[in-house]
Parts: sequence; structure tokens; C-alpha cells
Amino acid sequence: MPGPDLLSSQGLRLDGRRPNELRRIRCKLGVFTQPDGSAYLEQGNTKVLAAVYGPHQASKSKTSTDGVVVNCQYSMATFSTGERKNRPRGDRKSQEMSLHLRQSLTAAIKTELYPRSQIDVYVEVLQADGGAYCASVNAATLALVDAGIPLKAYACACTASIAWRGSEPEPLVDVGHVEEAAGGVCLTVSSLPSTGSIALLELSHKLHMDYFDVVLSRAMQGCRDIEVILDQAVREHLAEGWTKQDVVTI
Repeated sequence: MPGPDLLSSQGLRLDGRRPNELRRIRCKLGVFTQPDGSAYLEQGNTKVLAAVYGPHQASKSKTSTDGVVVNCQYSMATFSTGERKNRPRGDRKSQEMSLHLRQSLTAAIKTELYPRSQIDVYVEVLQADGGAYCASVNAATLALVDAGIPLKAYACACTASIAWRGSEPEPLVDVGHVEEAAGGVCLTVSSLPSTGSIALLELSHKLHMDYFDVVLSRAMQGCRDIEVILDQAVREHLAEGWTKQDVVTI
């Protein structure tokens, strides 16, 4: 199965990472005071802001007695890519990403706790360098946690691809823009790692079934690794809040 040359003779990727190595993730909760919850996340050079409002009373057209309605809006800043975007939101791609984002977050939220209510999630991609959807899911999850919305589990997303070392397939985790642009297959997985369930699965190109399981396994492992990073960020944020509360003026 021919494919793009994504690995060096030393087994390193185009950006110097090992095949199973994530890009560096940096994140912070509570970056804004106006929303009920907010978060900023960097995954490599992809940078995303997320804000959450609610839960609040849903409009009559969206109300549901079964559970909360999750409204998501995904947009990209006009300067987020090398070419200036004429329509940062409302285009077909943004609408599709908004639906995918809603699917992932609805799977993670305990929707039954808030009937006839609505949660609004706004995601803005400040810089896109591959894996923008995955970074958006991860940032939105942190924003939901910051808003105090009960979750079944962390919603984490990661991409995976496949390269070749000689005649042997080698799965790659957390695909960057250069690897995406090389034309190889890209599998996007959004999951709840602690439960093992998958909320969304998307494949950019055809992939032979013989290699699907190994690529999916690498993406799921990436989701589990990301969950550890997000959980650590949440714990540090809470510890910082508790430290501030412990200061008593006499």
C-alpha cells in the first residue's frame, strides 16, 4: 500500500516527533470572566479558545423535555491560516465542524440533568496547524468543566495516520498540518477514554481494513494520553482556586 514518505530513516516524523508522540499541549482554564466557563488550549501550533454559557432556559424552538440542548458554534479567525479567510464563520466547513463538536460534547454531558435548558459552546480557532477539530473538543471539554457542568467523562479527540518503514506499517498519532497536507489518510476520533466509548469517527480517505484497527488503536491511545493531560490541568486549576480561598483576612 503506497503512501506519502512521512518517516525518516531514523524513524522520526517530519517535525522530529516519534510515531507515538503527541504534540506539546498547554492549556488553561478560566481565561475569561464573562462566560460561565472558558479555556485556552495549544496543541502544537494549533491554538483554540472556548467559552461556555449556561445552562439557561432554552428558546421555545429548541426546548427539549428529555435533556439539555447543546448549541455549538465553531469558527476560525481570519488570520488563523496562511490564506486569509473571507468568512470566518457560517461557511459549510464551520457548520459541519459545529455539528461534529455538538455530537462529541453531547455524548459527554449529563444531558438528563437539565431538561428544557440550553448550553451554548463557542469555539474560536486562533491558529490552525493541523488537528483543529481535536483541539476544539479538548478546549471545549475544559470550558465545560470550568462552567461546573456535570460530565459523564472527559471528551477527548485525537487524530492518527499511517506511514511506512520499508514494507511495515507504522501508525502516527496527533497528525500535524504538514502531515495532513502530504495527502495521507487521517482518522479523527473523539471518545470518552475512561468509558472506552467513541463519540465520533471520521476518515479523510479510504483505508484498507487490514490497517484500520492499528490506526484506530493509536488514535484511542492518543485520546487516553490527552485525558491525563486535561485531568492534570483541571486538578491544578482547582488547587489554585482552593489556595486563594484558604487566604483569610483577620
